Amino acid sequence: MVVNGRPLKRMTRRVTADLHDFLNFPSSSWVAGKDGVSDGPFRTRVSDFLAKHALLPPPSSLFPHLLTWQMLFRVGDATDGPDSIPDLVCLDVVEEDVARSRNVYCDQCRVVGWSGHPVCGKRFHFIIKADGSSIGGYRKPCMCCGDVLHLSESKCKSCNHVTSTDDVEDWVFHQLENTTHLLHGVVHSNGYGHLLRVNGREGGSRILSGYHIMDFWDRLCKILGVRKVSVMDVSKKYGLEYRLLHAITKGHPWYGEWGYEFGAGSFALTPDAYKMAVESLSSLQLPMFLSQGQEPCTRLHDTISHYQTLSERELVNIRDLFCFLMSLIHDAHKSPSRVDDVTCKKRRTCTSVVLSSWSGSDIERVEEAMFRVLRAVSGSNWVNFRALRGAVCKVAPPELLDYSLGKLGGKLAADGMVVKARSNPDSGALEYRLEPGSGSVGEMTACNDSSISNCPSEENLLQDLRYLYESLLHPQTMVSYDPQATRDLAIDSAEKLLDCKHFVKDYKVEKMSSIANPVAICLSCEVELIDESEEFATNPPPELIILPPNATVSDLKLEVSKAFQEVYLIFRKFQAEELFGYGGVDESTQVKLLLGSTESVRVRGRCLGKNGLSRFRMERGVERWTVDCSCGAKDDDGERMLACDICGVWQHTRCSGINDSDSVPSKFVCQRCRSSDGNTIASGHIKHETVADVGSGKSLTTPFDDR
Repeated sequence: MVVNGRPLKRMTRRVTADLHDFLNFPSSSWVAGKDGVSDGPFRTRVSDFLAKHALLPPPSSLFPHLLTWQMLFRVGDATDGPDSIPDLVCLDVVEEDVARSRNVYCDQCRVVGWSGHPVCGKRFHFIIKADGSSIGGYRKPCMCCGDVLHLSESKCKSCNHVTSTDDVEDWVFHQLENTTHLLHGVVHSNGYGHLLRVNGREGGSRILSGYHIMDFWDRLCKILGVRKVSVMDVSKKYGLEYRLLHAITKGHPWYGEWGYEFGAGSFALTPDAYKMAVESLSSLQLPMFLSQGQEPCTRLHDTISHYQTLSERELVNIRDLFCFLMSLIHDAHKSPSRVDDVTCKKRRTCTSVVLSSWSGSDIERVEEAMFRVLRAVSGSNWVNFRALRGAVCKVAPPELLDYSLGKLGGKLAADGMVVKARSNPDSGALEYRLEPGSGSVGEMTACNDSSISNCPSEENLLQDLRYLYESLLHPQTMVSYDPQATRDLAIDSAEKLLDCKHFVKDYKVEKMSSIANPVAICLSCEVELIDESEEFATNPPPELIILPPNATVSDLKLEVSKAFQEVYLIFRKFQAEELFGYGGVDESTQVKLLLGSTESVRVRGRCLGKNGLSRFRMERGVERWTVDCSCGAKDDDGERMLACDICGVWQHTRCSGINDSDSVPSKFVCQRCRSSDGNTIASGHIKHETVADVGSGKSLTTPFDDR
């Protein structure tokens, strides 16, 4: 096919070549303020960015409160020949008008400690769908059968279902809650955001890895002037809780690779408690799990000893063990031969040490002892590595035993039998037995070449990882060992690491803006509403205001008023009146002369007429509730809670002795009220309270006596 005299493939290659590369956009040379995007705060940068780089499809005019911008990227360069086309990725940016949204309040702000922020006027959702399609555009699925329809079609040709505008709007809102997206980040107009979803290859991505997606998200946040981003880390790797596994191997969560740090701990955990938990659990010494001076008798001992034998460096503690195991899995996934190289390298090192320390007769003596053990085994039974090593443990030093076991597969015994070695298909443990053989050198060599290496396959490595994770890390399945006090500390540390889910990255945009604008006046401005009671006080975070060098006090007040009006719904009619501490200053006074090197200022003002806007006062909503749990928690942290039917104070169900798997009792009285004299449960004190549903991240208004 030819279009305008050019082959279609050639035209497609030319179009994709003009697209930005997902793997390096925005590039390191991209500079805010010089590439068509302002160098101010997020509220101005995001508008400039979308106007320059994104397209707004015409159908978006049907839903002005859900404008969907589109950006198309190529992924790298085509490498399969001159006619190949690189893969494409579509980024949707949904600009949501919060005042008209179905979900006015932000659950993520509530649980990460930002519940006191006023409700912002807009949210920007950055979404990459798993199927590669776009939320915007002219095609939408039928709400009944799922067939694709053109937006102009109201009736499905397959099932005759009539799709209304409300149906399409429902579908768009559903996309904002879809958990299958490869990327879903949302940023409020004040620059505070949440990373809701990252799904790499294990999560269904065909092209992009989790690292690719996180790199892109991090670069995008920097360019857009995002202030802080939170993430609830509930990620899994190989079916295991990755925040626990990664904390042991690297000392921080996976998101910590991009600068995310402890944000808000559930159950009143602190940053210091998190760091201590990481250190306590990861530094546990491996000898505690080995039967010192005795014959090894457990699978745990066998597994630990096996990886200690494989490793070139000494594995001293739990962190060493899991780091080595994860490196083997990584190498096995990329190239199985690399794992064999590790084993061979270890074997060569071991060989040089053994041969320089013991004679050939020493090695023959150990091998003959092993042959005797294998002959004593009846029938075709296998003898595992641990049992065989334990049976001959008094014959030679451990180094010589490990060397001999590594070379045992394929060895020819005196009676014409050959040692066969394998990796147990269930446990992954190395096993041996004697099998009949001709005794020829050729067969012996072939048998030795076909014998397995000491390092298990990727499948067995993953089996061992899960087994060690359950035995050494997970608090509910951790093995028993002495001293008991050490085990109790390990369980407590593991529980703390699992309880720490909220992590935050601070992009320090205020500092970066001042560096990028050495001439301009960059001020962090707080506002205070005049004549507002403390009970209903609104406390927004400071806004970044950038002024020209000759700006006056009047200019500052105007910019502050505009900024807060644009960002927050409740400040739609806000007017700045005076600078706190500078009362009576003339409006024409230059800000630079008045404030000098000061980088922050407090402005007082009024909201002229707040009728109908009071529900936008805080992200936590209009309900008034008090959290005072025995663990020390004073605010909602996203964990399951219940309220006392007498005092109405909320506390964690877990801290109240109610397991997460148990239902909430129909009547509950806290320990404080039970201890008070004269307090009894009366029907008039039973309240219909809001119960936090941790699983969905939402709140369900449900009477306790209906549960």
